[in-house]
Amino acid sequence: MLLKQSSLLKQLNHCRFYGTKTRGYEFYENILGSPKYIVGPMVEQSELAFRILCRRYNAHLCYTPMFHARLFSDPDHGHKYRMDQWSTNPEDRPLIVQFCANDPNILLRAAKMVEDQCDAVDLNLGCPQHIAKKGKYGSFLQDEWELIYKMISTLDRELKIPVTAKIRIFESKEKTVEYAKMLVSAGAQLITVHGRLREQKGHLTGLADWTKIRAVKEAVKDRVPVIANGNILYHNDLKDCLLQTGADGVMSAEGLLYNPMLFDDKRKIPPISYDVAIEYLDICKQLRPKIITRPGIIKAHLFKFFHTCLPIFTDLREQLAKSYTLEEMEIITLELKNRLIQQKIRVEEYLMNNNDILLCQPKIRK
Repeated sequence: MLLKQSSLLKQLNHCRFYGTKTRGYEFYENILGSPKYIVGPMVEQSELAFRILCRRYNAHLCYTPMFHARLFSDPDHGHKYRMDQWSTNPEDRPLIVQFCANDPNILLRAAKMVEDQCDAVDLNLGCPQHIAKKGKYGSFLQDEWELIYKMISTLDRELKIPVTAKIRIFESKEKTVEYAKMLVSAGAQLITVHGRLREQKGHLTGLADWTKIRAVKEAVKDRVPVIANGNILYHNDLKDCLLQTGADGVMSAEGLLYNPMLFDDKRKIPPISYDVAIEYLDICKQLRPKIITRPGIIKAHLFKFFHTCLPIFTDLREQLAKSYTLEEMEIITLELKNRLIQQKIRVEEYLMNNNDILLCQPKIRK
């Protein structure tokens, strides 16, 4: 056993320092640590401070926000974009940096800038928003398999670290499976499947189709790991998703924005919203002055943490909307905490009275 462990360490050291990339399950297990719970990429919302918070509560792997490869690597203005968008530290691992792109060379140029600060680079093939359609990236590339193949294979060939991909499904299970197989053939070493169609967004979001995720998993299971994404509102959904899809891990994005402790196996009920907000604000303060979390990002998180109680305290909602500094937001958060306590809302009463305004709750789409 000792000889085997010693041999494995030598292999890992060789992979990290002599340019031989780990691939597939070797990458998933030995570099990423076989992550089961994964923080998804969210534009301006899965920033370093939020990743730190999620890691404290059983997140095993984090993705950065989606970065625009052209803006990120622009010779003239890229520095400002990177200063605003990209930050990490030595404890922020394992970490996957996600880019959207539609040009292999621009994507490679951006990826080269981060390859020494992360464990993999992910290509976003799932963004369904109008801006992605206008910019021709994300899910609006999913019919251009030749271009996608070239982008993935270019990164696989040129980077020191693996390339991964996050996709959405097609109407057809067969086409979804062929799509995933193409990505693996191109060089993707891990695939995340969001079980929704490109059209499923906004008021048409609907439910994710876990059966198509399972079909992908069964098709590529001997080659690369598959991460499931979609329909994660409560902690119990994690187990159900893993069981029904057979996936290696499960990713949450929006669910974590409302409850960053969603992955915590020890927690029986959701956390108190103001406790989460205060901890998040403390992390933002601890990162300063080296890393400044932009006020707009902080504000967006607070609105989601407090989405159940701000409609009651409308004056605080207006104050939060007009706030510009972390200090102002902290004052509003503490005032909100005081008001909730004054109303004698207690955690112990939750199971009996269902006081949702106190706890972090998912946003249920009607």
